[in-house]
Amino acid sequence: MTAARQQGIGCLAKGWTRLTPRLLPFADVVTPELPLGRLLRLSLFQLSVGMAAVLLIGTLNRVMIVELGVPAGLVAAMVGLPLVFAPLRALVGFRSDTHRSALGWRRVPYLWMGTLLQFGGLSIMPFALILLSGDSNGPPWVGHVAAATAFLLVGAGLHTVQTVGLALATDLAPAEAQPRVVALLTVALLLGMVVSASAFGALLADFSQVRLVQVIQGAAVATVLLNVAALWKQEARNPARTAGAGAKPSFGEAWRALRQEGPWTRRLAVAVIGTAAFGMQDVLLEPYGGQVLRLGVGGTTALTAVLAGAGIVGILAAARLLDLGRDPHRVAALGALCGAAAFAAVVFAAPFGAVPLFILGTALIGLGGGLFAHATLTACMRAAPPAQAGLALGAWGAAQATAAGCAMALGGLLRDAVAHRAEAGGFGSVLATPATGYSAVYLLEIALLFATLAAMGPLVRTTTARTVAAARPPALSNPTHAEV
Repeated sequence: MTAARQQGIGCLAKGWTRLTPRLLPFADVVTPELPLGRLLRLSLFQLSVGMAAVLLIGTLNRVMIVELGVPAGLVAAMVGLPLVFAPLRALVGFRSDTHRSALGWRRVPYLWMGTLLQFGGLSIMPFALILLSGDSNGPPWVGHVAAATAFLLVGAGLHTVQTVGLALATDLAPAEAQPRVVALLTVALLLGMVVSASAFGALLADFSQVRLVQVIQGAAVATVLLNVAALWKQEARNPARTAGAGAKPSFGEAWRALRQEGPWTRRLAVAVIGTAAFGMQDVLLEPYGGQVLRLGVGGTTALTAVLAGAGIVGILAAARLLDLGRDPHRVAALGALCGAAAFAAVVFAAPFGAVPLFILGTALIGLGGGLFAHATLTACMRAAPPAQAGLALGAWGAAQATAAGCAMALGGLLRDAVAHRAEAGGFGSVLATPATGYSAVYLLEIALLFATLAAMGPLVRTTTARTVAAARPPALSNPTHAEV
């Protein structure tokens, strides 16, 4: 190696050491209470959740329809079954808040139970899918029951693990570090989905039933390893906190007490409307690019990468804004405005045939969605009383997951209904195009985003009023001294 080259490498190393922590992703998330190694290990539960989500919604969706020949309607019903458990996330969070144990743990037992549910569902799922495809001598209902049980177990497990894992992160992180902790956990979820999708696609490229069993059961083992590593030595034992003394509040009493802490109904309504606004396009964006703008398979697949990358940028930007002291509801409003501009760009891309405008709109959808989701979750984390963190985050998770699932189904149904009417000439010859059905969904999403802004207004005013009151100096008790 020449001396000039050595000198160049030395200059590069010195330049790297001059980078401040604020320029490196998540370098400033470390606190004395939550070191980076411990936080990274805690984020492993998000990897298992992302892996299960990709398996249910993406990989198995395609495998059941194409390779196993299961009817699309039955596949849609099975994939939608995990949504049944989403509204119960608030109850799971409440139970983890009030769990009584001689061991002194509140969160760990529920993380472990969620892990067992995920493992059990994934363990039996490949055999259940083979029965569902009709490749057996048994009656058809056996395959239906087995597959439904497997999907319900995995759905219950991933909802439980994510709810209680976020509550545990809230317990461990100090208030000022919570936005950065949420950002790291959300990015871990997205990374888990991206890596899992690539791995499942590569492993199942040469499909066989034996390979399907190996891949899904390998995911089951990976789930246990990731979740056990995530929860290991995270929650300190405190038998005094989980002792059985005193009356245990009911879920209704706990919810009423939480509502007295602030406008929780409005917070959750904002999460529902905004999530639905961003979620209706989830199953329509790639078909829109292919059917309306004539993009190839490679082009539409790249949209997923654009959407995910912009989503990560939105999450990081939200974390930075919140770390600078911005109101989380204002950051969420910024995300909603980005989303409205994004859907407008997607709509106008069709009449102009502008593919770059469509790609820009896709990136803005990811950016706005990342800003909105991260800010609303942080707002709930900050507003949650320490003794009710699980209930508060479970309520947010239930609202968000239920709204996302229902919005995807509604978006597809609305697109089909409008497209059928348009092709029949019900809206005139000008609108008898494939773009009409998609545009109707995107315009509805814009309307929902403005409804989100309207619902969010009182939350911003409330936060501003509290900030002003906290900053106002206390009145002097003696007017004479004030005059002097």
